[in-house]
Amino acid sequence: MTRRKVVVAGGAAVVGVGAAGALAMNASADETTEATSTASASSTAETCYKLTSETTEGPYYIDADKLRQDITEDKEGIPLTLQLKVIDAVTCKPLADAAVDIWHCDALGLYSGYESFSQGGGTVPTDAPTDAPTGTPTDVPTGTPTGEPPSGGGGGGHEEPTSDTRYLRGTWKTDKKGCVTFKTIFPGWYQGRTVHIHTKVHVDGEWTDAGYEGGHTCHTGQLFFDEESVLLSAEVEPYSTSTTTRTTLTEDTIYDQSGTTGGLLKLKYQKKNIAKGVTGSLTMGVDTDATHDGTS
Repeated sequence: MTRRKVVVAGGAAVVGVGAAGALAMNASADETTEATSTASASSTAETCYKLTSETTEGPYYIDADKLRQDITEDKEGIPLTLQLKVIDAVTCKPLADAAVDIWHCDALGLYSGYESFSQGGGTVPTDAPTDAPTGTPTDVPTGTPTGEPPSGGGGGGHEEPTSDTRYLRGTWKTDKKGCVTFKTIFPGWYQGRTVHIHTKVHVDGEWTDAGYEGGHTCHTGQLFFDEESVLLSAEVEPYSTSTTTRTTLTEDTIYDQSGTTGGLLKLKYQKKNIAKGVTGSLTMGVDTDATHDGTS
């Protein structure tokens, strides 16, 4: 068993996801349906989901540092509403009360907590933002970093954070329908990787006044964006100022080219005005009995 703890500011109690988290979502994982007919010609159908692909967590994960749905902070970029639904692939039922983490780079390829390591196409800030958390993080990875981070952050050893910034990171609770919604920005790109968002699903823990404790990680994956949307985003500032060569979806070494099963998001936006905002959704099938922490 691994132990995880989310520190909630002021000791406030954790509450269920609100109406935004319960938005209706289209099933976006590959589905298989089995139907059985009764003597009266009526039928019932059961829909199950293939397991969503497991991937590496990368070197820039910070264990549940922020319990929140809006992870944007002061970062500029195209608004992104991310709607995720988690399904138990064995029972075919929505997975309620799971802890879902997401984290990703900003519009210029920089990860919070790791600006000195990130390989973004913008200028690495010399000072922490004025609204950055103060003090030393209490929930940081342990151990000694092993060499330089791999190109593009695709895997390898876990690096310790080098700053107190925590933008574009957050954890929230799935509702009774297995849904969770995050507000963020469309990610940028950095050397060696296509545009993506990291995610983890934690189960068998307990939500307390202090946050989420105990349990284990049953899924570590990455969420991806189709080429059309990325090309459109690249025309919008600040993405358009990036000097980093972009890796396409088909060139990426982490995405397994399996569509929604591999984490490819279903996106909605105005093609003539993507800057107005994007909604991305995905249904993820997970094995709650398995442990997939993405570190091996």
